[in-house]
Amino acid sequence: MAGVATSSRQRSKVAPYLMILPALVYLGIFFVVPFFSLARTSLSSSGGSVYLPTLTFDWSIGNYAKAFSTYSEQILRSFGYALTATVVCALLAFPLAYVIAFKAGRYKNLLLGLVILPFFVTFLIRTLAWKTILADDGWVVSTLGSLGLLPSEGRLLSTSWAVIGGLVYNWIIFMILPLYVSLEKIDPRLIEASKDLYSTNRRSFTKVILPLSMPGVLAGSMLVFIPAVGDFINADYLGSTQTSMIGNVIQKQFLVVKDYPVAAALSMVLMAIILVGVLLYTRALGTEDLV
Repeated sequence: MAGVATSSRQRSKVAPYLMILPALVYLGIFFVVPFFSLARTSLSSSGGSVYLPTLTFDWSIGNYAKAFSTYSEQILRSFGYALTATVVCALLAFPLAYVIAFKAGRYKNLLLGLVILPFFVTFLIRTLAWKTILADDGWVVSTLGSLGLLPSEGRLLSTSWAVIGGLVYNWIIFMILPLYVSLEKIDPRLIEASKDLYSTNRRSFTKVILPLSMPGVLAGSMLVFIPAVGDFINADYLGSTQTSMIGNVIQKQFLVVKDYPVAAALSMVLMAIILVGVLLYTRALGTEDLV
């Protein structure tokens, strides 16, 4: 009996590792190996022709210096756009998530379905739709012009606001859903208790609702900010050469210029900056109750 019990304990110890083994293998093949390949490419020098480039690994640190010196403007612009889009997403998503969580009642599932419904359409089609909506001869520009909100020769397309608007629209769902989950977990009796203690609506929000919803704010911010920084579709279709982001540069370096070492160095720089930013952000807000 003792041998059977020992064998059972050994199996129970091994079982969790066997369960996560497929995920570890998947991450190893599709993340770890490509990551080290990208890092190796970023430290290589390119040769040959545009049509048949060759790479030589020789610890070319200069690729990183070139990435910073040549494309610092695009890097800063990307982070500025992504940060602005994240803040706008939070400001728009919080009231909607609050209404769905606390006020929707039996229409909660319907509202959640309506939120998710547009995202059944592919990312590219949604971006092209915004290009049509914001066109110079579209109803949005003509309406804003007639209201005096745009100058006579004003336009929305090919501006930074169009790019930020596209980022907000395409990624806002990743802010709404974590916020909804976080708000939905709040016990309504806590809000009622704050009212019983003569708290105003504003104070109940700042002292009860907002602190308890911070895990959703943290998760939503990361889910919006990280992909928005590396986005290139919105800047390509809704912007211009003056609004290009670092994702556009990396895409062109890989596919057009075929300067693979610089493109890989830019990718590594982008990942490093995002990683540091996320670590600082999560350290400031905490991740204990992250949804």
